[in-house]
Amino acid sequence: MLAGPTIRRRRLGTDLRRLREARSLKLEDVAAHLGVAQSTLSRIETGKAPTRTSYLAIMLDLYGVTDQVQRRQLADLAREGQRKGWWTECDEPLPAGLDTYLGLEAEARSLLAFEADVVHDLLQTRQYAGAVLAAERPGLSPAQVGQLVAVRLRRQEVLTGAEPIRLHLILDESALLRSMGPRPLMRAQLDRVAEAASRPMVTVQVLRLSAEHRVLAGSFGILGFADQQDADVVCSDGLRGQILFEERGAEVRAMRQVFEGLSRSALPAAESATAIRELAHLL
Repeated sequence: MLAGPTIRRRRLGTDLRRLREARSLKLEDVAAHLGVAQSTLSRIETGKAPTRTSYLAIMLDLYGVTDQVQRRQLADLAREGQRKGWWTECDEPLPAGLDTYLGLEAEARSLLAFEADVVHDLLQTRQYAGAVLAAERPGLSPAQVGQLVAVRLRRQEVLTGAEPIRLHLILDESALLRSMGPRPLMRAQLDRVAEAASRPMVTVQVLRLSAEHRVLAGSFGILGFADQQDADVVCSDGLRGQILFEERGAEVRAMRQVFEGLSRSALPAAESATAIRELAHLL
């Protein structure tokens, strides 16, 4: 599968940062040379923003890159990184960082996720997603909620496409017990989780409230990619709905250990499916 624009931007940003550091150049010095804010260059190097070909040419000259094959390869990454994802069609402004996250999620091959408060976005029904979004962002109009629900539902295609993502989800029991609407809405949502858990590429575990918690954590996800040059990314929600990213190897490894601890504390998949069906039956 060819990499999409978000992955291309990450790869280019990584290469540009390495080239800059090899020349012992500071971020602020290169930014001044380009005539841009330091934050702009930082976004380019972290893959959060596309790279103009005019900026790229100046940087490659500054970094002493004379090999024409290498320059052409980097220019190709820059051009391909400027393509837009389907989510840009949404008229409603997305929370900060969500556009980058959607690009990564669309190209990931695996997702390890822990949800402490609500059912994960990828398993939400339309009605449940609307209730969650309205609760998270009470200032939105019904029309705005509807647009964001449509984005959320389209994201779920990563579970059913030709190369579905491998999802391992741990749900705190409180997420299943927390009512986001009438009983039929919640029953349908729990049925949806139980159905998804039966798919071969989906594993769902329930972390009982009564379980001995070896690890405590807020909601987070770890995205993994098929190509080894694309580093895993840890994602979490900020206080205002923004998406926070962590790509440093040590931090990613630490969060994997947290996930493994949560998994050991949670019910096995088969027992989790039974628990979910039992909770649905009570509604």
